[in-house]
Amino acid sequence: MKGSKKCPNCNQWSEWNQDKTDRCEYCGALLAPEVVEREENREKRKKEQEDEWIFNIQPDDSPFKVFLKKIGKVGYVIFMAIVSFIVWLIAFLPG
Repeated sequence: MKGSKKCPNCNQWSEWNQDKTDRCEYCGALLAPEVVEREENREKRKKEQEDEWIFNIQPDDSPFKVFLKKIGKVGYVIFMAIVSFIVWLIAFLPG
């Protein structure tokens, strides 16, 4: 879907394919810099959230700490399986 969009940099109208990488025909600036920035921030937050999980194994962890984190992951998976089964059972029994 083609259209036109006013460049936030030079205020000229340029052809816009509604893609985040479309650039102004006159000055070469991005036509949607806020979309690119928003996606970069989303990826950054996602990466930070992945790094914050307690059982992530870091390269500088000692072998004992790695062992404990693996045991923690197994325990977490078992716990979630039991909880999921109980929730499924509660949902299944009435109907």
